[in-house]
Amino acid sequence: MASIDRTAYPRFKRVVPVRELNEAFTPTADEVAWAVDRSLGDSNLLSLVVLLKSYQRLGYFPNITDVPASVVEHIRGELGLAIGVDRASEAERTLKRQRDLVREHLGMVYEPKRVLQVAEAAIRKAVQTKDNPPDLVNVALEELVRGRCELPGYSTLDRLAATIRTEVNSGLFDTVAARLDHAARSKLESLLLVDPASRRSEFDNLKSWAQAPSLGKFRARLLHLQGLDGLGPTEQWLADVPPAKIAHFSGQARVTDVGDLRKAGEAKKWTLLISLIHTCRTATRDEVATMFCKRMAGIHKKGREHLAELRETHRAESERLMGVFGDVLSVVREAVTGPGPDPAVEGSAAETGPTSESVTERAGRLVLKTLARAGGLDALSSAHEAVAAHHGNNYLPLLERYYRVNRSALFTLLDTVELEATTADRSVLDAVEFIRANRARTGEYIPETTTIDRDGRRVTLTVDAGFAGLEWQKILRGRSRPGKLVRRHLEVCVFSYLAAELRSGDIAITDSDSYANLHHQLVPWTECEPLVDKFWCRRA
Repeated sequence: MASIDRTAYPRFKRVVPVRELNEAFTPTADEVAWAVDRSLGDSNLLSLVVLLKSYQRLGYFPNITDVPASVVEHIRGELGLAIGVDRASEAERTLKRQRDLVREHLGMVYEPKRVLQVAEAAIRKAVQTKDNPPDLVNVALEELVRGRCELPGYSTLDRLAATIRTEVNSGLFDTVAARLDHAARSKLESLLLVDPASRRSEFDNLKSWAQAPSLGKFRARLLHLQGLDGLGPTEQWLADVPPAKIAHFSGQARVTDVGDLRKAGEAKKWTLLISLIHTCRTATRDEVATMFCKRMAGIHKKGREHLAELRETHRAESERLMGVFGDVLSVVREAVTGPGPDPAVEGSAAETGPTSESVTERAGRLVLKTLARAGGLDALSSAHEAVAAHHGNNYLPLLERYYRVNRSALFTLLDTVELEATTADRSVLDAVEFIRANRARTGEYIPETTTIDRDGRRVTLTVDAGFAGLEWQKILRGRSRPGKLVRRHLEVCVFSYLAAELRSGDIAITDSDSYANLHHQLVPWTECEPLVDKFWCRRA
C-alpha cells in the first residue's frame, strides 16, 4: 500500500493554523441559517456544520470523530454555542441523512460507480507513462476534483491503482519476454551467475559508474560500453515500452540483488534486467562522451602550458637575438652615413658622398663581423628557428605530442558510438569518416582524397578542412606538398572540433541522453500544423 503522505489525498493537518480555520472553517450566515432549519438541538447543529465545512475542505465526508478538536471549537464559537456542546454521536442513519443534506445543499450527486469509472479511466491513461503508485493516485485525484466528484476512500484509490498497475506491467513483462530467443536468454542468465571467490556477478558490474577521465579509465569505460552493446538489442526488446516505465524498471533492478531478482517471475526478471542494461548503455554513452571531451580539453591545456614553458625558456635567447639585430642595424647605419665629413679636404667624400659600392662593401663587412662576434651565421640561424617556431599565440602545433598516447582510445570511441549531425553542416562528420578510413596510414602526409570499400563498392572520400580555423589552416597543409595534409595535425584538429560539436549539440550520439539529438524531442509538425491558424489569430 502506497503511503498516503506521498500523495495529494486531502486530510486534516495535525495542527490546523488559525488562518486556515478562519478561511476554510468559518460558516457563512446563509450556511448557518440553512443548518439551523435542518437540525434538532445544538449537538445536531454542530455535527451538521462540521460535516458541511469538512466536505467543502476535503471533498469527502471524514469520520465525525476524526475532525480535529480545534476545528470543532472554532465552528462551535462561530455558531455561538455553549462550550459544553459537543458533536453528537449520531447513528449511521442520522449521519446518512446529514450527508444527503450536505450534498443537496452543495449540488453534488453521490455516484460511487461513476466515481470509480472516472478514477479507473484516469489511472489507465496515466499508467502508460507513470509507474509510481502515489503518482497514479494523484492523477486520479486530479481528475476527480476536475469532474466535481466526491472522493472515495484512500484505500479504494490505492487498491485500484495497484490492480491496474499490476495488470499493465504484467502485460509489458510478457511482451518483452516473448521477444527473447534462447540465445538471448542464455546470455542474460550468465549475468546472474555469482563467482564463488569474489561473491559478485556481472549483474553487479552493470551498476558501475565512470570515474576520473584518465586514459586508463577512459579505455575501460569504452570496453564496458562494448560489453553492454554485445548483450543484445535492448532497444528492440523494449520497443513500445514507455521511457518512464523503462526508467522505473531500471531503478527497481538497480536496488535489487541477484537473489531477489531470481525470485521474481521469469517475464519480470528479464524485463527488469533488460531495462537496467538499456539505461546503463545510455548512461555509459554519456560518460564516454564526457570523458572524451575532457581528454581533448586536457590535451589543449597541456599544449598551452607547453607553449608558455617554451616562451619562458626562449626568452633570454629572444632578447639576445634582438640585441644582435640591433647591432646589425647600428653597423649598417654607420656604413650608410659614413664616418662623417672632413672640411679640410677639398673634394673629399664629405662633398661627393660614399658610392653605393663602397657602402655595400662596408656594410657587408660590418654585418659579417657583427654576426661572427655573436656566434656565427649557423648558430644564429638555428637559434632563430627555435624561437620563431613558437612565436605568437598558436599552441596547436604542440598538441600532436600529447595526442599520440590517446590516439588508439579516440579511434575506439569512433568505432563504438554512432554519430549524427543535428544541422545541415556535415563537414566535421565527413572529416571524422575520412580519418577513420585512413586510420592505418603511418606517413607524415596524407592526400586530401582517398578511396575506400563500402558495402562492396568503391567510394571516394574527400576531406574539406574549411571548418577549421585560421590557426589550424596554417599547420594542416604542407607548403612543399600541395594537395596533401599533415596527418597527425589533421587527426588532432578533427577530434578537437568533434568535442566542440558534441558540447554545442551540433553533433549527437545515437541512443544517448545528454548528447542525444534534441530535435527528436520536439513536437512533430503533424501536431503543430492544426494549431497554426489559432496561433496567428491570437497574435492578430
